[in-house]
Amino acid sequence: MTFPLVHHPDYVAPLPAGSSFPMNKYGLLITAFEQMRIAPHMQMPGPMDAGWIAAVHSPDYVEAVLTQTVDPQIQRRIGFPVTERVARRSRLAVGGTYLAARLALDTGFAANGAGGSHHALPDSGAGYCVFNDLAVAANRLLAEGHARRIMVIDMDVHQGDGTAVCLAGRTDVFTLSFHAERNFPVRKARSSLDVSLPDRLGDTGYLAAMDSHLPAALDSFRPDLILYQAGVDPHEDDRLGRLSLTDAGLQARDAYIRDMCIGAGLPFASTMGGGYGRDDERLELAHRHARSMMVLAGLPMP
Repeated sequence: MTFPLVHHPDYVAPLPAGSSFPMNKYGLLITAFEQMRIAPHMQMPGPMDAGWIAAVHSPDYVEAVLTQTVDPQIQRRIGFPVTERVARRSRLAVGGTYLAARLALDTGFAANGAGGSHHALPDSGAGYCVFNDLAVAANRLLAEGHARRIMVIDMDVHQGDGTAVCLAGRTDVFTLSFHAERNFPVRKARSSLDVSLPDRLGDTGYLAAMDSHLPAALDSFRPDLILYQAGVDPHEDDRLGRLSLTDAGLQARDAYIRDMCIGAGLPFASTMGGGYGRDDERLELAHRHARSMMVLAGLPMP
């Protein structure tokens, strides 16, 4: 058994020394799969056309990213400088989420080995996010008629504020965010449904919250495609997480999403989302993301 994995070598872009963003985890994801003797069916995305990005983001902001003239204040909010390599990576990540969704429509499930940049707002990046791949991909998929109703399920430890703002007011998209109430961003946006969770909730409370909200939202909205932001930062060892999920809890979370989608006959595509650690923890972080994709694909743990 295997599954489609969208990935590109340029998902890794150089950052200044001392950057806190774990850029190398995207390359280490492939190492993790090799170590586990898992061979996903690799697919390489192209960069998303600037016109589709500008359909969601401000054209001026898109142009600033593509020409590397982003305002220094916005770059500080992003958390790293927007260089030519970062701009290319950002377009590829958006293209990757779109491609993963197209593949999921054919195969049932596909994963993007990047993406989940849910803090990027219409006219600005933030929180290590440059372009909002979830919002851009959802808009294009709907505009092209590949789906009629899309639900974005965001299980990252941080609220999907940018996705909520970028897709606000649409009746053909439902944004659902499960997140730590006291975590970034301080000022939350309004998703279609927000589930704010207390610190140190743990596995049992987290899964109970999912069971309390997800089936009803799915039944009410009735999407025909799910985009799943599968951030692993709710994990108890994550540097920025607060929800104290164990490995088993994360795997149960992803199995819940998988089984819910399969039970409803819904194709679903995942994005990596958040996951943070020290330099010496990056390979384990990549393994955490890899295990998430394996659970979603229904593969047994090695």
